[in-house]
Amino acid sequence: MNQEQWTAVDDYISQTVVLSDAALDAAIEASVKAELPAIAVTPNQGKLLQIFARLVQARRILEIGTLGGYSTIWLARALPEDGRLELNPKHAEVARSSIERAGLIKKVEIRLGRAIDTLPKLAAEARGPFDLTFIDADKASIPEYFHWSLKLSRPSSLIIVDNVVRKGAVIEADSRDEDVQGVRRLNEMLASEKRVTATTIQTVGSKGYDGFTLALVNSI
Repeated sequence: MNQEQWTAVDDYISQTVVLSDAALDAAIEASVKAELPAIAVTPNQGKLLQIFARLVQARRILEIGTLGGYSTIWLARALPEDGRLELNPKHAEVARSSIERAGLIKKVEIRLGRAIDTLPKLAAEARGPFDLTFIDADKASIPEYFHWSLKLSRPSSLIIVDNVVRKGAVIEADSRDEDVQGVRRLNEMLASEKRVTATTIQTVGSKGYDGFTLALVNSI
């Protein structure tokens, strides 16, 4: 098993089980044109997010960090007509254009600024609770993002944290990588946090070796 094979399997899945469309393709093309890093979720991961949102019957979704709006499109499509998605993007104009092109802008509210600043504002405005939160921002700040996500949740809400295995580097206690240490601090939080039931799943695919954490909120 190697990267070439993982990528080939992802491509096969994307061409059979997970079919793309014009809006999703345009979001990827816009990100490439804007020279954004190629770190958006893959099509099969995007559809997995959509399935999770449907499973919890999400009406309100919070996405912390997005690139060109690709994952946002997948998530917003799971919402009912009166559903709402709060978005904190890193590249707002690219994301806004992609979401608008997909016909979903009425369901999405874009919050500009650093997530660590906008999350307390959401709490102060009583914008929650959110049924699903997807954290895909800088990993060094994951513990803080998770703290606020929990405050903005309700019992049975689902919190998803992406890129938490770091090609296996998560096991390196002495790592000097701030992202690795951010994930490790999150894991320490989860080990003692009784308000959630959590697990982490390792993944391989076209984006390499990584994984995601699922945390189901038990109580607030």
